[in-house]
Amino acid sequence: MEDEKFNKFVEERYKKEILWYDTNSQKNQKIYRSMQWTLIILSALTPVLIAIDFGLTEYGYLKWISVFTAVIVAVFTGVLRTFKYHENWINYRNICETLKKEIHLYNGDVGEYASSNDKKSLFVERVESLISRENNLWLTTFKKDKKADV
Repeated sequence: MEDEKFNKFVEERYKKEILWYDTNSQKNQKIYRSMQWTLIILSALTPVLIAIDFGLTEYGYLKWISVFTAVIVAVFTGVLRTFKYHENWINYRNICETLKKEIHLYNGDVGEYASSNDKKSLFVERVESLISRENNLWLTTFKKDKKADV
């Protein structure tokens, strides 16, 4: 493979894919963690609010606050299950780190690169294979989830 084509692939495909996976991994991690902390706090708070309401009937508004917290817990639980922020975070981080590792294998002339006659073509092939595998995994998971919903 020519240097110009290889450099173009690295800049326009490889680096952009790493950036996409890194950005989306971080985004899914933030959403997942913030929703999980909210769930933990509201799940612990709800029975306390109910207990206080039973002990002090003059604070009837606590009943509505506890209902509200229970509804938020139910909604957030459904959102986490539906949109799979945790799974996406882990999958995106995994593919991002695997892609990052590939350039080090290439630069270090190790593994398959040590014996390859065309390291650049092998790099492109391996990177595309990693991206394709992740895309196929996502499609398989999406189709399985869609069938389960039916």
